[in-house]
Amino acid sequence: MKTGRVVVIDYDAGNLRSVARALSHVGADPVVSADPDDILAAAAAVLPGVGAAADTMLKLTERGLVDPIREYIAAGRPFLGVCMGLHALLERSDEGGGQECLGVLPGEARQFVAGPGRKVPHMGWNTVEWMRDHPFTNGVPSGSYFYFVHSYYAHTEEPGIALGVTEYGDDFASVLASGYVVATQFHPEKSGPDGLRLYRNFVDWARDGEPVPLPGAAVSASA
Repeated sequence: MKTGRVVVIDYDAGNLRSVARALSHVGADPVVSADPDDILAAAAAVLPGVGAAADTMLKLTERGLVDPIREYIAAGRPFLGVCMGLHALLERSDEGGGQECLGVLPGEARQFVAGPGRKVPHMGWNTVEWMRDHPFTNGVPSGSYFYFVHSYYAHTEEPGIALGVTEYGDDFASVLASGYVVATQFHPEKSGPDGLRLYRNFVDWARDGEPVPLPGAAVSASA
């Protein structure tokens, strides 16, 4: 890590400690913090999460974390969202009649429609196909299995922002990536060696890497 530490953003999410343990396992020495100054000084930040979008945004707002998260990301530093942490990065969620989110990534969280071969929530192991090369996925084969628990999924019309795609009745974007921001719908910390490898890749990328532009777009580390 060039400077600072990996900060796991604390807003009482249910999977905070398991994410921190996974990061410790790959040598990151993370700190769990709700202090905006810790976030702004971090070398890399992780937003975990389980539960509802409205509760997530309420807690982030009450703790004064919305603007620091946006400022941190706008500065072009490595950021990882996990499960609800992915939804929070979108413009809005349809959950609970509609919830405005952080607006960092284009798109919205939509609810799965139950049907033949598709129960809601989507729970258990499923595969992820990589759409392109990226430092986050180094050494993890396309088609690897990861653990999912969710009723809403990311819908985006931004070309190239989907790094990973999963089939569950229809295809949906299960990993999003833009610049130094990457987010997973699944839980890497519950996904065995391949999930831990993703955390290790994120830490290595934060230490050594450069932002990865979208196809046909230029993304600056200072933008």
